[in-house]
Amino acid sequence: MWWKMPDLLLELFSEEIPARMHADAERDLTNLFGHAMKKIGFEGSDTRTYSTPRRLALIASNIPAARLDTTTELKGPKTDAPPAAIDGFLKKTGLKLEQLENRGGVYFATVHQKGKPTAELLTLLIEGILQNFPWPKSMRWGAGEVTWVRPLHSILCIFDGKVVPVSFGGVKAGNTTRGHRFLAPDVITISNPVEYESKLEKAFVIADRDKRKIFIEKQVHHFIVDIMALGTTLKKDEGLLEEVTGLVEYPVVLAGTIDKQYMDLPKEVLVSEMRSHQKYFALENKDGSLSDKFLITANMKTGDGGKAIIAGNERVLRARLSDGRFFWDQDRKKPLADWAQGLASVTFHAKLGSIADKVTRIKTLALMLVEYVDPGLRRDDVERAAQLCKADLVTGMVGEFPELQGIMGGYYAHLQKEDKQVEDAIRDHYKPQGPGDVVPTEPVSICVALADKLDTLVSMFAIGEKPTGSRDPFALRRAALGVIRIILENNLRLPLKICFAAPPTASIAQHDAEEKLEKKLQEAPHKVGKYLTVNETAYEDLGDAVPANLAAMLYDFFIDRLKVQLKDSGMRHDVISAVVADGDDDLVRIVARAKAVQSFLDSDDGKNLLAGYKRAANILAIEEKKDKTTYRAIDLKSEALKEAEEIKLAALLAKQSEHIENLRVKEQFVDAMKLLAELRAPVDRFFDKIMVNCEDKELRAQRLRLLACIRDSMNGIANFSLIEG
Repeated sequence: MWWKMPDLLLELFSEEIPARMHADAERDLTNLFGHAMKKIGFEGSDTRTYSTPRRLALIASNIPAARLDTTTELKGPKTDAPPAAIDGFLKKTGLKLEQLENRGGVYFATVHQKGKPTAELLTLLIEGILQNFPWPKSMRWGAGEVTWVRPLHSILCIFDGKVVPVSFGGVKAGNTTRGHRFLAPDVITISNPVEYESKLEKAFVIADRDKRKIFIEKQVHHFIVDIMALGTTLKKDEGLLEEVTGLVEYPVVLAGTIDKQYMDLPKEVLVSEMRSHQKYFALENKDGSLSDKFLITANMKTGDGGKAIIAGNERVLRARLSDGRFFWDQDRKKPLADWAQGLASVTFHAKLGSIADKVTRIKTLALMLVEYVDPGLRRDDVERAAQLCKADLVTGMVGEFPELQGIMGGYYAHLQKEDKQVEDAIRDHYKPQGPGDVVPTEPVSICVALADKLDTLVSMFAIGEKPTGSRDPFALRRAALGVIRIILENNLRLPLKICFAAPPTASIAQHDAEEKLEKKLQEAPHKVGKYLTVNETAYEDLGDAVPANLAAMLYDFFIDRLKVQLKDSGMRHDVISAVVADGDDDLVRIVARAKAVQSFLDSDDGKNLLAGYKRAANILAIEEKKDKTTYRAIDLKSEALKEAEEIKLAALLAKQSEHIENLRVKEQFVDAMKLLAELRAPVDRFFDKIMVNCEDKELRAQRLRLLACIRDSMNGIANFSLIEG
């Protein structure tokens, strides 16, 4: 007889949960519940999660009403095992020695478990989940000892129409919840999980996060359509949409207007203020300029159509933009070069000096990079851009809006009529700041952007601040990915190892201005700089020299980042490892080689030749170890070979090796792989017909040297021993 299995509804109702935590909390709740159900023998239930600013919920369907009786057979220790082992097995099974079965000198236990109603099991299961829930940050409240992301008000937990007696943080589960804080604050009784969403929607709560997001998008679309005559479009911002979705339970989109007196401020200032501080959606005109309209996502439905909400938000925005106007006017009174003088008092790192010291290093490195980026560049432009690239860090505007660093420097450079390339470099040298950001493409911008990121990487590695696990406080992984993208997308032939060893990076660990640092420590031992505290131990912690393996550490770090960068394009990590085994540090060449090798391995000839290569390499490794010698391709005497298959293979290898090497030098890697593919059939015939370890010692040695020829011919392109499979 078929019947519908009951559903479980669990809701944790609390004070406002930070929007950034919603998605992870839903995923964690699903995973923890699934693992817990698996432990009690239940698998396959369908789960659906919900989150709003004040609740996290889960509905699990098709859960059996009870766990049936089970019989499990467990294999134990041998009958002559130490007493401690046997006692441990007895404790595990809950049986006595006479209840065990002796099968051929091994104890077996048959354990019977009586079934229980699922509701009884769910109580402990859910309480365990709540006690171990992995919130990024949690808190205690009142006199309680348990922690939750925010003070917990109620727990709704029903299974098969009945309340599951869950208790957590002094709160006992019931069958009630609440709707919108202002529009429907009364208690709502839920008798069945099926009615959970619908009853909340009637109480002005859209529990499903994806539905709320779509609801916002639809309202935004209607606004855009309504004012399309003005040519207005939404400035795309998926991150803001996700955040706003987590801030409201019943979204109501309204349109406000920016006061005209602030419309001449830089577009980025207006957008940053609206986005970062007020969570407004910015709108753009057809020409890309900023519209004077913006969209508010309110959490209220009002009788006046939102007029009071709009007026209040416009008033707040005016106050915020008034501050922006003040900083804009004040900053322009002083040229960037004067602002740059203030960088000497801003600490970059206690072991590395001030940001002014960092600028000096950036300038030296940027000038060195000119040779590789564009030898025809005006070095004065590169030097000027490097000298001013960090100047806006001490301006009032960037102090108020740190996310505008670089951007404001570009505006100020434009206003003081700096060269266009200098202006662009100041604005763009932080790019790319993420996978969706564009990379600099103008030569001066490339030089300064690379110099800035490379200096940070080498500096931090030199003083032992390399990333470990998930810890990366200086965003060095992002900096390395930025360097890789700039190099690859601009097709730069830049040897990385030169950057790791070139001055001034070679003397970073022992900061040049030790006297200044010591004086600073004496004058203000607890002064907090821009980034880190300069403390009493900073001088003592200065390294004596750059670590001997600094270049090697950085090289390995970059190769690991390159693998991450290319993973999305389908590039195999072992292929990258194979092509960099010779220490190649030209990223453009590495990627070209890797693409050629991967394409080769995807073909039938490549797969079969790889098998032949591995067979040859394995035989060589075994025989060289046994003979305590090395069989070199250069020692092969073709005239000593006897069989047609080996003679033909040796002749082809001699001919192909030279051609492959020439193609490798010319970086024609695809053509080189085509020549390698021609070896597939002769190698197959060789292994089919030839006995390598024959009784004739001299002939055996020559055949082993022929295997070395196969290995060396392929290793000229990549170390195929590192290819998996």
